[in-house]
Amino acid sequence: MALEIEIAGRNLEVTDRIRDHVNKKVGRLDRYLPGIEEARVDLAYVKSARSAADRQVAQITVRGKGFILRSEERADDIFAALDTAIDKIQRRIERFKGKRNRGRGDGKSAAEVTPSVVEEEESGELGPVIARRKRFLLTPMNELEALEQMMLLGHENFFIFYNANSNSVNVLYRRRDGTYGLIEPDIA
Repeated sequence: MALEIEIAGRNLEVTDRIRDHVNKKVGRLDRYLPGIEEARVDLAYVKSARSAADRQVAQITVRGKGFILRSEERADDIFAALDTAIDKIQRRIERFKGKRNRGRGDGKSAAEVTPSVVEEEESGELGPVIARRKRFLLTPMNELEALEQMMLLGHENFFIFYNANSNSVNVLYRRRDGTYGLIEPDIA
């Protein structure tokens, strides 16, 4: 199975040379981790960056069954940013491979385990506008796996996950003193 690579450019034209470079380099990632189903490469030119050396941004996200790995790098050249992002994602893949031999819950998906949500009726009042809506699949995991996944994704502040031990959605967050906190919501 060939790795599906999606390339997106923002404030940057994705030329054939860039596309060939991405396909050549990112196409090799499935050698390191055969379970990769798709890879997304976001390339951007950020004009408002403080330093000229940080204006070219390359972000690589790889998805597979039960994992998402991401790396982002900035440089003054898009090829340099892409190469360092690929090196970083390869290191994350190696780290993930070394720690992934644990089971995940009872094998049920989060959709099967969570109760259905009742939608509230809309009122005629205008409130804050939701500018962006994001959906993602939750994989059941325990707290240690969530902490590991948070680090692998490069999330600095928080991580939302479905706790297989308590059968609820939890939020893992980094506290100011460097320790971690866990939010376990209760439904009233």
